[in-house]
Amino acid sequence: MKKLGILFGSFLKIGLFTFGGGYAMLALLENEFVIRRKWISKEEFLTMTAISESTPGPMAVNSATYLGYQMGGFAGALTATIAVCIPSFLIIYLISLFFDQFLSLTLVAKAFQGVKVCVVYLILSAGLRLLQSLQKTVLNTVLLLTVLVVMTVFSLLSIRFSSVFYILICGMAGVFLYLIRLLSGKRRADS
Repeated sequence: MKKLGILFGSFLKIGLFTFGGGYAMLALLENEFVIRRKWISKEEFLTMTAISESTPGPMAVNSATYLGYQMGGFAGALTATIAVCIPSFLIIYLISLFFDQFLSLTLVAKAFQGVKVCVVYLILSAGLRLLQSLQKTVLNTVLLLTVLVVMTVFSLLSIRFSSVFYILICGMAGVFLYLIRLLSGKRRADS
């Protein structure tokens, strides 16, 4: 029960102070669950990130559900998911009550400009941490550089290409290379 309470409080806090979606949340999640509480390892965090990004739904909710399940089974998943959703729901609900008046406030417009800078920092910070913990293999390096170049070129040329396709293509490349290694290992064993 105590762990569920900590889980609820942690995700409520993360949900309340995360602006910019799931990617901005990654740095806070890593700090809370890998570094501070040591409830999961860096490898498990990378796995959670990959699964949360590639499954349908918002990454923030997927991350909360995954980590909650790891920490406390079904009850943990439910607790973490509800906790991470409560702040967004309440904030959007309150904004909807006063939407027109809210948008016309100069202070609100300036606050959102400041939040944008913070979101860029959080996403960049999470990306750099993930990059540092990535295994330095030839496959990972080639895939990373290829995706980086293609994304940059597509962005500069204003070509729309969903990030889901990058994930699927890289996943297929990994499976393809695994099958090649598996088949070449069988051939050596047969010889």
